Amino acid sequence: MDVLAKLEILTDAAKYDAACTSSGVRRGFRQGYIGNTTSSIAGCCHTFSADGRCVTLLKVLMSNCCVYDCAYCVNRRSNDTRRAAFTPQELADLTINFYRRNYIEGLFLSSGVLRNPDYTMEQMIRAIRILREEYRFNGYIHAKAIPGAAPELVEQLGLLADRLSCNIELPSETGLRTLAPEKTKAAVLAPMRQIQVRSIQNKEELVKYRHTPKFAPAGQSTQMIVGATPDSDLHILRLTQGLYDRYQLKRVFFSAYVPVVESALLPSKETKPPLLREHRLYQADWLLRFYGFRAEELLDEQAPSFDPRLDPKCCWALRHPEFFPVEVNRADYEALLRVPGLGVVSARRILTARRTGPLRLENLPKLGVVMKRAQYFLTANGRMADGLRFTQDSLLRNLIAVEQSLLPQPEMRQLSLFDDAV
Repeated sequence: MDVLAKLEILTDAAKYDAACTSSGVRRGFRQGYIGNTTSSIAGCCHTFSADGRCVTLLKVLMSNCCVYDCAYCVNRRSNDTRRAAFTPQELADLTINFYRRNYIEGLFLSSGVLRNPDYTMEQMIRAIRILREEYRFNGYIHAKAIPGAAPELVEQLGLLADRLSCNIELPSETGLRTLAPEKTKAAVLAPMRQIQVRSIQNKEELVKYRHTPKFAPAGQSTQMIVGATPDSDLHILRLTQGLYDRYQLKRVFFSAYVPVVESALLPSKETKPPLLREHRLYQADWLLRFYGFRAEELLDEQAPSFDPRLDPKCCWALRHPEFFPVEVNRADYEALLRVPGLGVVSARRILTARRTGPLRLENLPKLGVVMKRAQYFLTANGRMADGLRFTQDSLLRNLIAVEQSLLPQPEMRQLSLFDDAV
C-alpha cells in the first residue's frame, strides 16, 4: 500500500477523536529549527495558539490496527475495515513535507493499539523524534499516551510533544467493563497521574535550571464519549469536575457517539448523534473552568440532565430567582459572572467602567453585555429596562426564543483534501 492510500485510511480513522482544539503553548523561533507554535491535507483539524490564531494540524493515526475489541470503536479488531500503519519514517516525512507546503502547522498523533501499548508508543515516539531531531521541527505536536504503556515511554513522549492526552473513553467504569472489557479505569488514570506529577516536577526544575527540557508544556487533556452508555449529564459533569480537580487537566472533551457499528450493547445505527447534548456539556464545562460554578450547582439528583432548550447558565438562573436581580454598580466579579448574558470579558469591563461613575443600562451593550438575556437578571442604579414585565413562564419562553438561533448546526464534519472540490 502506498503512503497516500495509508494517509486516506488513517486520517479518516482519526476523525472521531475530538480532543484537539486548544494548544495553550507558545514557542517561537529557534535557531536552526523550522516551524513555531505561535503563528490541510486530508484530516485537517484546528487548534488555537496562545495569541488566538487558528493553527491547522495534520490529524492522523499511526495505525488503525488494534488488538482491542471495544464495541463502540470503528477500529476494533472484529470490524471489517481497511487497515494500514505508517512506519515512523513515513509519518515524519509526510508531516514535514506538508509543513513545507504550508498545508499544516503541526501534528495531532494518535493510534490504535498495534501489537501492544508499549510497541505502539515506541512507534509514535520514533516518528516524533525524527521530526524533532532529524528535521528539527519546532512546531506544535499533540500526542496520545496509550493506556497500559510503560511509564518511561510516557516520559519520553512528554519530552517530545507539546500536549499529551489520555482518553478516558467512557464516563463510567460500568460502561467500560461492558463496552471495552479489555481496558481498565486504572490503566487510563495511571498515565494521567504520571503526566500531572511530572509536569509539576518539570515546572520546579525550570525555576532552578533554565535549560531543563520541558515536559508537555501545554499540559494534558482527555476525551469521553457521550451517548453510548446511559450515564446522565450529572454523572458526566461530576467526573469532569473530578478530573480537573485531581489531575489539573487543561480540557475535557466530549464526543457525541456516532453510531458507526451495529451492536446490541449500543444505540442503533439509525440513532442520531446527540450533538445538542454534547453542546450543552461543553457550555457547562466552560462554566466550571471560567465562571466559578461547580458540577453540583448545575445539576442534581432531581434534575440529572440539562434542558436541551436552554444553556446551563440560564437554567441555573431560573432555578435561583433569589440571587437576582444583580446590581451592576455594586456586585462583585463572581456575582456578575453568574448573570446570563455576561461573560468573563464583559464582567471585567463593568468593573473597570464603573470606577469612573455609575453605569446605566444603556451603557451595558457597549461593554459586551448581551441584553436579550441579561435584562431579566440585572439592574443599574436599581432600575431594570423600561417597560420590562415578565413572569417565570414568560421568562422561560423568551429565553428559549433567544436560544434557538444559537444552537449548533446538525451537519458538522472534518475537513479533508480528499473531498470533492466545491
